[in-house]
Amino acid sequence: MTGGAIIVTATFGDGDNGWLQDLRRSHYPPERNRVPAHLTLLRQLPPSVEGELATRLARFAAARPPAVWVTAIMDLGEGTALRVESDDLTRIQGELAEAFHGVLTPQDLARWQPHVTIQNKVAGREARALQQQLRGTFQPRPLAIRALAAWRYRDGPWEPIRSWPFRR
Repeated sequence: MTGGAIIVTATFGDGDNGWLQDLRRSHYPPERNRVPAHLTLLRQLPPSVEGELATRLARFAAARPPAVWVTAIMDLGEGTALRVESDDLTRIQGELAEAFHGVLTPQDLARWQPHVTIQNKVAGREARALQQQLRGTFQPRPLAIRALAAWRYRDGPWEPIRSWPFRR
């Protein structure tokens, strides 16, 4: 099936996927939780770049997985996220943004702030309460990245296009 904007994400390794999905299921409003926890690199590419995107993602995935860390709890105003830091992913995201510069939306042209959203569209006080709770036990930790993935936006849910696992 064609059509629909393309979203590019990094997917989590088995050891980290579970706890991130659990956090999102526990704290994201159920009626809005249509996609799994994810780390977005680009939010909205046109379907016309799918072939070139596949070639670029395959090239990145031919390397070893990026070194990635969860470093802090982020306040999203009406939500909560885990801040992610990675020179490797920043380079990948930057190269993708440069390659597709002419078709990026303003949101994808803005400075990239990698994170995993675990709560969104809640009252500010509910978000702050979760942030306080999480900060009580938070420790920075490595985050395993398994693959790069492309998804087609389908007015809510995402349809997987393909995943490119990193070389192990």
